[in-house]
Amino acid sequence: MNNNTADEIKADICTELDRLKPVFVEIADTLHANPELSGQEAASCGLLKEVAAQAGFKVKPILAETLPYAFQASYGQGTLNIGFLAEYDALPDLGHGCGHNLIAAMSTAAALACGKVLGSKATIHLFGCPAEETIGGKVFMSEAGCFKNLDAALICHPSNVTAMGGTSYATHPLRITFLGKPAHVADPDYHGINALDALVDFYQQLSLLEKSFTQPYILGKIITEGGSAPNIVPERATIKATIRSLSTEYLENHMLPEIKALARQISEKHGTDLELEHYEPLFKNLVNDARLNAFMKANIQSLGITDIKEYPDSYADGSTDVGNVSHDAPAIQPEIMIGQGIAAHTHEFAVAAGSGYGKEMAFLAAKAMAMTAADLL
Repeated sequence: MNNNTADEIKADICTELDRLKPVFVEIADTLHANPELSGQEAASCGLLKEVAAQAGFKVKPILAETLPYAFQASYGQGTLNIGFLAEYDALPDLGHGCGHNLIAAMSTAAALACGKVLGSKATIHLFGCPAEETIGGKVFMSEAGCFKNLDAALICHPSNVTAMGGTSYATHPLRITFLGKPAHVADPDYHGINALDALVDFYQQLSLLEKSFTQPYILGKIITEGGSAPNIVPERATIKATIRSLSTEYLENHMLPEIKALARQISEKHGTDLELEHYEPLFKNLVNDARLNAFMKANIQSLGITDIKEYPDSYADGSTDVGNVSHDAPAIQPEIMIGQGIAAHTHEFAVAAGSGYGKEMAFLAAKAMAMTAADLL
């Protein structure tokens, strides 16, 4: 394929997306006006499946019992497999304060256009990915092998900047509970076993353990349970910790084993029982594929967006279940600016996600994603 042919294919994709713009707007506006929380995205999921089916995509459920609002829609018979990731859950009290209505519209429109133009040379997949804001639907989809055969997985996130690169923190939150024995604090004979003493000891020792970590990390912790009354020796004491690292391997094989070993040591020292529970699944660190990033950047620039921020590989400002996808297949999650001076998970961001400007910028990002798929041919 020479450059002229590539340019012609990209032009065809953009023409097809222009034809699909009413569909793009319908998805963005409908989801914005009818926000659904994680695990409750029946209408949003239904709309995307209906649009995909009408375009000739074969739609099938994924993990129906665990994720009733997850799906895969596929079109084409080529050996190259390209996936577009659609998110559609909203936030309590904020609606689409993270712009997932635009993510759903971008990925769906890009998938439909690629199916039409590239379907004879590639197989295009649209993945409906629920519950990103809570349990991380893509974590479970990844564990089920949904993304293993992809040559590329593409998603673009609304933001206050247009940006490429960076990473995300791997995170595996942990709940640690020390179990003692209650007693009246004034009982002269039976003193029980103070679970709170064990927890406080652990809390202090954990601060010392942190100093031994040699890679970038975040460790946030709060005490959520420390007793029921001051005249009763605490029977239960619980700490919840968000434990994060830029490396999934370092998190799972170094940080967590050392933290758990410390908890067991403290529990044995105080004579308590111990419960260790990961109350959320493992979110892996995001690995942005350099080649896909280069394609995406060039395509965004060709559409007239030249103010593009490039993050270093070590830059991270949160965690995402797209990280799990990126450990299964080459993946990227660039950002597209939908408004200036706004922050995600705010009312202002929700307004931007429903604005005309936000939709126009997201529509350009959909074109850039679809053009990136063409580059892979």
